[in-house]
Amino acid sequence: MYYQTIEEFFVARRGDPLLLSNADWLLIRKWRKAGVPLRVVLRGVADALDGHAHSWGRKRKVGSLAYCAAEVEAARDRWHRALSFEGEAQSSVASALEAFADALDRATGLGAIGTRVAGDTTVSLRKWKNEAWASPSALGDMTARLVRAEKELLEAIRAEEDPAVLAAMLAQTDHDLEPYRARMPARVLDQIREEAWARGLLARHGLPRLSLFHL
Repeated sequence: MYYQTIEEFFVARRGDPLLLSNADWLLIRKWRKAGVPLRVVLRGVADALDGHAHSWGRKRKVGSLAYCAAEVEAARDRWHRALSFEGEAQSSVASALEAFADALDRATGLGAIGTRVAGDTTVSLRKWKNEAWASPSALGDMTARLVRAEKELLEAIRAEEDPAVLAAMLAQTDHDLEPYRARMPARVLDQIREEAWARGLLARHGLPRLSLFHL
């Protein structure tokens, strides 16, 4: 889990137990909503704490995850530059879009609406991969397109899914989140629940999330 991994990594690197504050959880939520990959956040946290360990103030414990925010943003900038859609990065993005299209071609158990939406999305993905992406801002544009495409696909799948299956998925997610209910702000819990539902619903049909998040 994105949130749990960041918490455990920060606490372990900090060196003694520390419960994250509401502000810390909301900061993680901000990174997650912005699509900052887990490995990028962990790199930024590690860089911040490594820097602190060699600073004049190293004897004073870091009291908040917010201390790492600047380094996480720096790590995110490096990731964006790596995805500037040139050379190998261009190839990586094109490969990801083709992989999404292939997965949609192989999807199982879709109803009539889901099949139609999946087919339309496949056509779009293969068209997008051949477009010229020449600037860092293109990453945001592509991400927005994928978010819209995934939302439409999820709505189609949900409309045709057995209500009992949807209820069971939600119940399992709530059960998994129970240990965090008293520790996380409601907005964070809602986001995690929504992401778990989307991931689970797509996985039932052999589909991945339509996201460049892991590149």
